[in-house]
Amino acid sequence: MSRARQPPLVTGISPNEGISWTKVTIRGENLGTGPTDLIGLTICGHNCLLTAEWMSASKIVCRVGQAKNDKGDIIVTTKSGGKGTSTVSFKLLKPEKIGILDQSAVWVDEVNYYDMRTDRNKGIPPLSLRPANPLGIEIDKGRFPQKDLEALFPGMSADFTSENFSAAWYLIENHSTTSFDQLKTAVVNLKKQANKKNEGSLAYVKGGLSTFFEAQDALSAIHQKLEADGTEKVEGSMTQKLENVLNRASNTADTLFQEVLGRKDKADSTRNALNVLQRFKFLFNLPLNIERNIQKGDYDVVINDYEKAKSLFGKTEVQVFKKYYAEVETRIEALRELLLDKLLETPSTLHDQKRYIRYLSDLHAPGDPAWQCIGAQHQWILQLMHNCKESYVKEQKGNSSLHSPMLDLDNDVRPSPIGHLSQTASLKRGSSFQSGRDDAWRYKAPQQVVFVEKLTKLVVSQLPNFWKLWISYVNGSLFSETAEKSGQMERSKKNARQRQNDFKKMIQEVMHSLVKLIRGALLPFSLREGESRQYGGWEMKSELSGQWLTHVIQTVRLSSESLTALEIPNDMLQIIQDLILDLRVRCIIVTLQHTAEDIKRLAEKEDWVVDNEGLTSLPSQFEQCIIHSLQSLKTVLDCKPGEASVFQQQKTQEDVCQLSIGIMQVFIDCLEQLSTKPDGDIDTAHLSVDVSSPDLFGSIHEDSSLSSEQRLLIALSNCRYLERHTFLNIAEHFEKHGFQGVEKITQVSMESLKELDQRLFETYIEFKADPIVGSLEPGIYAGYFDWKDCLVPAGVRNYLKEALVNIIAVHAEVFTISKDLVPRVMSRVVEAVSEELSRLMQCVSSFSKNGALQARLEICALRDSVAIYLTPESK
Repeated sequence: MSRARQPPLVTGISPNEGISWTKVTIRGENLGTGPTDLIGLTICGHNCLLTAEWMSASKIVCRVGQAKNDKGDIIVTTKSGGKGTSTVSFKLLKPEKIGILDQSAVWVDEVNYYDMRTDRNKGIPPLSLRPANPLGIEIDKGRFPQKDLEALFPGMSADFTSENFSAAWYLIENHSTTSFDQLKTAVVNLKKQANKKNEGSLAYVKGGLSTFFEAQDALSAIHQKLEADGTEKVEGSMTQKLENVLNRASNTADTLFQEVLGRKDKADSTRNALNVLQRFKFLFNLPLNIERNIQKGDYDVVINDYEKAKSLFGKTEVQVFKKYYAEVETRIEALRELLLDKLLETPSTLHDQKRYIRYLSDLHAPGDPAWQCIGAQHQWILQLMHNCKESYVKEQKGNSSLHSPMLDLDNDVRPSPIGHLSQTASLKRGSSFQSGRDDAWRYKAPQQVVFVEKLTKLVVSQLPNFWKLWISYVNGSLFSETAEKSGQMERSKKNARQRQNDFKKMIQEVMHSLVKLIRGALLPFSLREGESRQYGGWEMKSELSGQWLTHVIQTVRLSSESLTALEIPNDMLQIIQDLILDLRVRCIIVTLQHTAEDIKRLAEKEDWVVDNEGLTSLPSQFEQCIIHSLQSLKTVLDCKPGEASVFQQQKTQEDVCQLSIGIMQVFIDCLEQLSTKPDGDIDTAHLSVDVSSPDLFGSIHEDSSLSSEQRLLIALSNCRYLERHTFLNIAEHFEKHGFQGVEKITQVSMESLKELDQRLFETYIEFKADPIVGSLEPGIYAGYFDWKDCLVPAGVRNYLKEALVNIIAVHAEVFTISKDLVPRVMSRVVEAVSEELSRLMQCVSSFSKNGALQARLEICALRDSVAIYLTPESK
C-alpha cells in the first residue's frame, strides 16, 4: 500500500508583488500529480484556480485576481495532498490610472483561444471581461466524480475557453439538477449575448454613416462628370484633384497621428528592450552583483550565480551576452586570485582553509589549492619554530650582562635536597612542578626551559590543524557536492595518494626541527657541527639542573601524547621518543652529579650533635639526600607508553653505576675529612650538645669543643651505622628505582667504608693506646726497681694503677660517644697493654722470689681488671 502524499508546500513566487492580473510563477513541493489533481489555488484570499496552469509537481503558473487583502499567503489544494501551506507571501499593489496616450511600462499579454464559431485562433479580452457564468443562470455543482467525467469524455474539457470544450461535460458538471425551463432561459441569454456583439458592429457602422454618405456623393459626382464630358482633360483634371485631396488627407492624417505613432513605435522598442532586460536581467546585473557579494564576503552566492550563468550563457553566440559573460569571467578570475591569497595567508583557522579550498574547487581554480595550502602551512610552522628560537636566543644574549634570577638557579642557588625537604613534602602531596606556579615562575626559569615550553606549545597548537587538513584532503571532505559530481574529488584523492610520501617528509621535517631545536637548547653536544649554527646559538654558562630537566621531559612527554592522539604513525614520532630517552639519561646523569656536589657540602653542615646511639645527623642527611634525588628522578625513570628503559644501553648502566659509586665515595671522603681535620680548622661556632642525653656526663665539655679523639669516635660510630643500615637502605632504594649494578655499588662502597673505618680505628687506638703502653716501662722501673732485689709484695704498684686509670678514661670516653664501640676499642687497648707488658716481662733475665710474686700479682691484677675485654691474643 502506497503511503499518503504530503500536503502542498509553496516555497517561492515570482514576482512577489504586483497589481491585479499579474502573471506569477508559483514554485514549491507536492503541488499535485497533474492538472486534474489541482482543485484549489488562492492568492491573498482570491480564488485563482480558473487561470491556473499546472506545469509540474513543483511549478504552477497563474494570474492574480482582484484580491481583498493587500498581502497574503499562496494556498494550493490538491486531491492527493489536501490543503497546503506557504512559506512566502504575495503583495498586491494598487494600479495607477493611465491615460489613453500616456506611456506605460506595463501591458497585458494577449491570450489566444480557439473560436469554435470561426474555426480560428482569436485574441480574447482580459480575464475580467470573460463571463464567469455564460448561461446566466444559477450554477449548481453536481456530485459526479471527476474521474468518471474524465473517463466519459476522454480528451475533452469543461472549460469553455479551451479548444477541447465539451458542452455536455459543462452541463453535467454545473447544471446537472437544473430544470428544463431554466435551460430554456439559458438559451435565451446566450442569444442575447450574441445579438449584443452583432449590435456592437452595427452601431460602429451607424456612427460613421454620414461619412459613408459624403464619400458616396463625392464618388457619384466624379462618375457623372466623367460620363458627361467624356474628355481626357476633365478626366485628368479630376484625377489630379482626387490625388491632391488624397495627398492632403494623407498629410493631415500623418500630421495628426505622427506623434502618436512615434510614441507607439518608441513604446514598442522600449517594451522589447525592457522585455529583454527583464528576461536576461540576471546576466546583465551579474558583474555588479558579483562585486557586491565579494565585498560582503558572500562567496557562496557568487559561486551559485556563476554556475547558473555558465550553464545558461557559457556557449552563447549572442555578442551582447558574450560581452557580459566575459565581464563575469574577469571578475571570477579576480575572485580566484583573492581566495587563493586568503587561503595561503597565515595564520588562518582550519575552518577558513576548508572553506576557501571548497570555494576554489567550485570555481574550478587551476592547480591544486589544497596541496598549496598544505605546503604553505608546513613552511609557516617551520618559520614559527625558528623565529621562536631566534627571539629567545636574542633575549638571552640581551639579558646576559644583567643579573637575572633565572640564571641563579643554575649557579649557586640551585635547589638543594637537604635544604628543601619541605618542598619535597609539598611535591609528594601532589603539587606537580608545573601546576600551581605563579607568574614569577617565568622569571625564575632558565630561557631554555621557557623556550622549550613555548616551542612545544606552538607545535601542539599548529600541527593538529595541519594533520586534519591532510586527512580531509585524503578523504575528499574538502570538496562540495558539485566537485564530487564533476569528478574533482576523485582526482584529488588520486593526487593525495601520489603525495603521501611528500607529506610524510613534511611531518618528519617538522619533527626533526622540533627535536633539533630542543637538542640545541638542552643537549648541544648531541648536534653535528653543521647543525649547531642553525639550531643552537645558546649561551651555556652552566648546565640545567635535574629539576629543570625533569620539567622539560614532562613538557615533551605531554607534547608527544598530544601528537600521538592525532593518530600520527609511530615511525614519524619515534624521533621524539629518542629525544625523550636522551633527556631522561641526561637528567639522571646531571641529578647524580649535582647530588655528589650536595653531599660534598654536607661536611659544612655537620653540627656534631650526638644522639643516644653515638650518631650525628650526617648519616641521616646523606640518606635523605640520596632518597630525595631518587624521588626527583621517579617520573624520569618511569617508562610511559612507547618509551624504552633508560638502562637499556650498556654505557648508560656503566655511567650511572660509576656515578652512584662516586656519590658513596664522596660521602666516605667527607667522613674522613671531618674526622681528621685539625683542631684549629674546626668551626666551633655552630657546635652544640644534646643536653637531653643522660650519657653525656661531662665528656663533652661546656665550652662545646671536641677533641680529635672524640671526632674519631663519632666518625667510627657513623661508619658503623652506615655499614649496618644506611648503605643497605640506599641499595634497596637503588633497586626500587630500577638501577642496574646495585650489588657492585654496594660492594665497592662497603669496601671503601671498611677501609676508612679501619684507618680511623687504627688512628684512634694509636692516640689512646700508645701513651698507656709507653708509660708502662718507665713506671715499672721507676725508683730503680729491680726484679731480682725487691721487697715482699704489698700490692700493685702505681704504674699499673695509672695504666688502669687511663684505660678507664678511654672506656668512659668511648662509652660517652657510643656504647657499641666500647668492646672493640677496649679489646684493642687491652691487647696493646698486654702485649707490651708481656714483652717487658720477657725482657727480664731473672726474677727473685719476691719479684716473681710481684710480677704475678700485677699481671693477675691487670688480667682480672680487664677480663671482660680479653681476647685470645691478650690472654
